[in-house]
Amino acid sequence: MELRTLYGWLLAAILTLAAGAAQAHPHVWITATSELLYAADGSITGVRHAWTFDDMFSAYAVQGLESKTKGTYTREELTPLAQTNVESLKEYAYFTFARADGKKERFQEPVDYFLDYKDTVLTLHFTLPLKNPVKPRQLVLEVFDRSFFIDFQMAKDNPVKLVGAPAGCQMKLERPNDGTASAQKLNEQTFLNGENSNFGMMFANKITVDCP
Repeated sequence: MELRTLYGWLLAAILTLAAGAAQAHPHVWITATSELLYAADGSITGVRHAWTFDDMFSAYAVQGLESKTKGTYTREELTPLAQTNVESLKEYAYFTFARADGKKERFQEPVDYFLDYKDTVLTLHFTLPLKNPVKPRQLVLEVFDRSFFIDFQMAKDNPVKLVGAPAGCQMKLERPNDGTASAQKLNEQTFLNGENSNFGMMFANKITVDCP
């Protein structure tokens, strides 16, 4: 299978899929879970994501990929695809944005990444270490695509976990309103306009953690 960048896959998929669907945002749907990782001293060291792609995109992504057993793919067989995937995410800041006590924090490149294939869908697992571990009173983590090319929805069950967090930390998840209906009214050119370039911020998943 020819390896392409993540957005390259998406754009190619748009052309491959029904033309009518290709005129509206979003084009790909991801169901996500996130784990905020803490060190023994109570500092936040990073976030671990698991992103499950919709079945249509999953089918496209594995098209032509060789496997020993037809219709199934091992983690090893998906390794090249996983590597290309995470490398492509860098340009988009991994769709993950963090602020510690109001200060913007940056992430290092992903580690411990892999893809698995189950029930005809792909799930990308990866960990984003913070460049500098922090110990804020409040951490705000947002997951979204600025262009709303990809629609991120946090899983219904156990969407966010605090791993090793100090006692007394409280987590709140704010889910976006379903913006798909309004987005359907906007065509590709609308999203290319500067005023709509950050349209996806309206549909950000916002995780807030307050610690004593």
